[in-house]
Amino acid sequence: MASQDWLEKDFYAILGVDKNASADEIKKAYRKLARKYHPDANPNDATAEKRFKEITEANTVLSDPKQRQEYDQLRAMGSGARFAGGTGGGQAGFEDIFSGLFGQAGGGRHAGFSDIFGGFGGGGRGGFSGFQQPPPEKGPDIKTGTTISFAESIRGTTKHITTSYGANQEVRIPAGVKDGQTVRVKGKGQQGSGGRGDLMVRVSVASHPVFERDGHDIRLKVPVSFDEAVLGTTIEVPTLDGTVKIGVPAGSSSGRVLRLRGRGVKTTKQTGDMLVELVIDVPANLNDAARAAVEAYREATADVDPRAELVKKAKL
Repeated sequence: MASQDWLEKDFYAILGVDKNASADEIKKAYRKLARKYHPDANPNDATAEKRFKEITEANTVLSDPKQRQEYDQLRAMGSGARFAGGTGGGQAGFEDIFSGLFGQAGGGRHAGFSDIFGGFGGGGRGGFSGFQQPPPEKGPDIKTGTTISFAESIRGTTKHITTSYGANQEVRIPAGVKDGQTVRVKGKGQQGSGGRGDLMVRVSVASHPVFERDGHDIRLKVPVSFDEAVLGTTIEVPTLDGTVKIGVPAGSSSGRVLRLRGRGVKTTKQTGDMLVELVIDVPANLNDAARAAVEAYREATADVDPRAELVKKAKL
């Protein structure tokens, strides 16, 4: 920002605070005004947009201790230099005053504004380096969050997010978004001298009673009966796109995982699988016929020890 701009603008008045206001008072005043004049809250309102830029500019300077000190010093010199002087009773500007102080007698060369401050800053005629205009910067990002269902995370959805300024912003959540992932909406953050920052939305995905996500794969535990696991069968299992049939090989043990390719999470870059884990369901109560059949099976397999290999491997 040029020095002349700082002289002509009263940033304290723009924010409606006293020149001795604390940093907290400046912050509160800025937030209050920013909520009122934010472009999202005043669409197609040129006056509100201009006011918002003035508020942001004032806050950028006054919220930075170094810039605020420089601004106060320059304003103090500017106001102190504007007094009546000379034989004509006119108003003396910066060059008039410093020319009288530093000029040579007898009509010699007078130093101008840039000469004097260039000498202070060590930069010759390059100007007062302490008051150089900072490069334009984008405004800060706005961070917020939202919670969506498991189904919404799979198919994608649109959410209406209320920002810290009270503005309502429509945010598109892409299909396949993960729990904890951040969705960026460009140009919907706070205004800065170099443009607006972004809106950063952290997405939380609610759990599902049946499906569990594992990267791009979906895990599913499916109960099977003892006879289905031993003899093999074909069962129906739910997927993200409806039910499908899958074969259970004979002799399957509890914990065996069957893979359904292409039935996982689909994104623009990758498609996962569904991993079906078999869980043998043991009935808590048996009728007489079922109990007799199990006892007969036990007698027929009495010479089979399912833990034999475990005992061998466990020996030290």
